[in-house]
Amino acid sequence: MFRFQSPLYFLLLIPLVWLIIQCEFRRRTAGVLFGSVAVLRTLPITWVQRIARILPYLFYSGIALWIAALARPQFGKEEFRLRTEGIAIAFCVDRSGSMAAVDFTIDGQPANRLEAVKRTFRDFVLGTGRLSGRTDDMIGLLAFGGYVDAYCPLTLDHRTLVEMLDQIQLPVPQGTSPEQRQLLADESATAIGDALAQSVDRLKDAKAKSKVILLLSDGDQTFGTLSPLEGAEIARTFGIKVYTIGIGSNGEAPYIVTDFFGNRRTIRQHVSIDETMLGKIAEMTGGHYFNAKNTATLEKIYAEIDQLEKTVHEGKVYTQYTEYFRVPFLTGFVFILLHTVCVCTRFRRLP
Repeated sequence: MFRFQSPLYFLLLIPLVWLIIQCEFRRRTAGVLFGSVAVLRTLPITWVQRIARILPYLFYSGIALWIAALARPQFGKEEFRLRTEGIAIAFCVDRSGSMAAVDFTIDGQPANRLEAVKRTFRDFVLGTGRLSGRTDDMIGLLAFGGYVDAYCPLTLDHRTLVEMLDQIQLPVPQGTSPEQRQLLADESATAIGDALAQSVDRLKDAKAKSKVILLLSDGDQTFGTLSPLEGAEIARTFGIKVYTIGIGSNGEAPYIVTDFFGNRRTIRQHVSIDETMLGKIAEMTGGHYFNAKNTATLEKIYAEIDQLEKTVHEGKVYTQYTEYFRVPFLTGFVFILLHTVCVCTRFRRLP
């Protein structure tokens, strides 16, 4: 932004224009009488004569630039945001065995449910397409199967958050012993109530006006100490809203498995979502329940949540200006000095 801080000084241009008129158009100069000037008219105009004609305007320009300097030209940089009040969000994602169902797509390629959830949440946090990102929100990350793991505390460092998001993986076999098989079975289960309780524990002390849990699951409660509704009651006690998102649909879904000989093949297995339970969790806490049957629907759900949970921006526009009066002042000084030197030396005129 450009402005003159004291534009009233430009009124001084009025007497300057009057001075130019008086000096240039009403000037009387001494002359010498000649019998005939016909010969003089044939003489060429020299470069000294041409420069002499513009010397007075060099002086006038210098005065005009000094007047501009008095008006204080300034360039400014405008700023808007002074203070923001973000939202505290706990992203709690199901990583149980049923999330391996390959019924979603990413960039036109088949993908399992967990990869689709991670991809769309990354866009929700960082912003892409119609999602503006959650720049001012503190976001934490938890994942659960039969047990709950906290991957990232509430943070504004969203780049680190999405790096931790990439570390969430589906449970895989670690061996063939009975203990290892049991551990795999436990990790493949779903403990929604415990996940809600730990999410509340992450949010309850956060300094934020609004606190939200995003719970994404494709199953029903099969493991854990607390029931889903008990976890929802804890969230309601602390004034935390829960948005529940059911991933996939009831029925059969394709899974990619590796057989005894190491060959990968696709089989279909029965899956179910307890939508009634997920809806009750959202209703108890003042949130909403959504069902995402594909990647496009999941993106629309994030866009809707983005509109429901707006970050509050409070501030005013201010502009920081830098003074540039030295530029016209020094330029005008050079013009006047050059005029003075010229009229006192080579271009000096005698009356």
